[in-house]
Amino acid sequence: METKTFQAESKRLLELMVNAIYSQKEVFLRELISNASDAIDKMYYQALTDDAVTFDPEDYFIKIETDETNRTLTIRDTGIGMTKEELETNLGTIAESGSLAFKNENEIEDGHDIIGQFGVGFYSAFMVAQKVVVETQSYHADEAYRWESEGVEGYTIEPISNRETGTTITIYLKENHEDEAFDEFLEEDRLRSIIKKYSDFIRYPIKLDVTVQHAAEDDEGETVEAVEEKTINNMIPIWKKNKSELTDEDYTNFYHEKRYGFDTPVKHMHINVDGTIRYNAILYIPGQVPFDFYTNEYERGLELYSNGVLIMEKCSDLLPEYFGFVKGMVDSEDLSLNISREILQQDRQLQTIAKNIKTKIKNELKQMLKNEREAYEAMFKQFGTQLKYGVYTDFGQNQADLKDLIMFYSSRDESLITLQEYVERMPEDQPYIYYAAGDSIDKVKKTPQAERVLDHGYELLYLTEQVDEFAIKMLGSFEDKEFRSVAGGDLGLSETEEDSSAEQETKENETLFTAMKEALNGSVTDVRASKRLKSHPVCLTAEGDISIEMEKTLQAMPENQGIQADKALEINADHDVFAKLKDAHDNGENEQVQLYTNVLYNQARLIEGLPLEDPVAFSNNVAKLF
Repeated sequence: METKTFQAESKRLLELMVNAIYSQKEVFLRELISNASDAIDKMYYQALTDDAVTFDPEDYFIKIETDETNRTLTIRDTGIGMTKEELETNLGTIAESGSLAFKNENEIEDGHDIIGQFGVGFYSAFMVAQKVVVETQSYHADEAYRWESEGVEGYTIEPISNRETGTTITIYLKENHEDEAFDEFLEEDRLRSIIKKYSDFIRYPIKLDVTVQHAAEDDEGETVEAVEEKTINNMIPIWKKNKSELTDEDYTNFYHEKRYGFDTPVKHMHINVDGTIRYNAILYIPGQVPFDFYTNEYERGLELYSNGVLIMEKCSDLLPEYFGFVKGMVDSEDLSLNISREILQQDRQLQTIAKNIKTKIKNELKQMLKNEREAYEAMFKQFGTQLKYGVYTDFGQNQADLKDLIMFYSSRDESLITLQEYVERMPEDQPYIYYAAGDSIDKVKKTPQAERVLDHGYELLYLTEQVDEFAIKMLGSFEDKEFRSVAGGDLGLSETEEDSSAEQETKENETLFTAMKEALNGSVTDVRASKRLKSHPVCLTAEGDISIEMEKTLQAMPENQGIQADKALEINADHDVFAKLKDAHDNGENEQVQLYTNVLYNQARLIEGLPLEDPVAFSNNVAKLF
């Protein structure tokens, strides 16, 4: 029997494929099952064009068998089989796709599409096999043949006794070694896991002999083991079913079966698109944030299927990062994949699908906000940080998609409101959207800088998350209303007698404020009488684009670059402490002025949650006041 050699380029491709193309060896079973499914599909098409052929679904299946003694794994199908010429063409020349040629010749479009469009899929078996034997009987030929190969050295083809139409692939596993145990592909649980993971929705039964427990005949509570043939795969995916046939419970069960989470999703979306790019998708908005969601370890993305075969467990390209909390899957017949079916060959189709999915999620969230307010707020408390982060990142290019979805707590009743709701209930004379930032609602409520805005009857947005102010700064305005921080330099409020009085006090006490500024030795850019304080003695305000809360966030980052806000110290000229300052200054008590200044400045830092530059010195200075 003559051993035939692979062509030089095919030999090199086989070496690359076995050692480099596939990232996980387990995918060889996915490839061989997909090819087996194609073989049955071809019999189906034969029945459509040949009245002599009847296609009884009960007769068509894929069987997985193991032999631990001989260390073989066998994949058998009842499909159309191959002739000698097809063996030569499809298995003798790597990268020749019999399935793709069949599809093109028969102009197959919709319905039962072909899965195995890449001839190299068969050769993935050599990642785990030291020898592969293929025995096949074609529907179109009288003779059966055996194809045998041990890899790059070549292959043999010889006739064998007639057998039933179909193909049997027997894999003789490589010897185990220190790094890999190939015997795992003989284990029942491992095979079940691989089949469920990649091939659960192959449309023909995938059968496997499994061990089951039965009650003993003596009925004394004992059990006995038995081996039975079981169908492992579900075959009909939920996304191929009519939505009218499915219940919320069906979608929730699928969510749990796919292990998207142990929680109950708050919303599901079932998408069927039959246009230029055909795809089906089922998306979920989880009910609970994963424990590692806001860590670098969290991997976002949707499961990606091609004709029901899992291609990628986490395809991050299908979701923008700000919708990274969405779980689910996408199945398309139109994806251009590379030879390993693990990486997308062209991204145009994927970009189209991703764009449509983004729009669908955005519209679904808007509907939730409008019609299911309680559910939306529950979702936002879990994933709102991600949406706000999306406003800020990518230089704000996503803000148009997200500005209507983000929410903040309000000073009116401490409930969550949207920016649209805030603007709609603004008084006509209110010039800006006002906000106050801090670590918590309780802390923000007590911020001294908010007193004057609240006295005007204006509503405040409470910004309590680190990302909040960065998002607001990126937005700049909403509905032509500019955002303005109560801790900013100018509140833009109409002039009052108090304002005039503060300006007059600043002018009259210019030497005092200059002395205080010098005492603080560059810690502040200005010291002045405050227009915003009513009962509190002192506060810090920010000058410029970086606020005090932003400074705290930036300082907490690992790549801290020492960025600081430009701060002004504002003194309440109507407070008793200011009278003592003036007296000390007027009487030439410079040490007392410096003492009061340092205490007030550090009090203002404490109010803002900023660290004290010298806690010991501050403690000693407070003691000197008594």
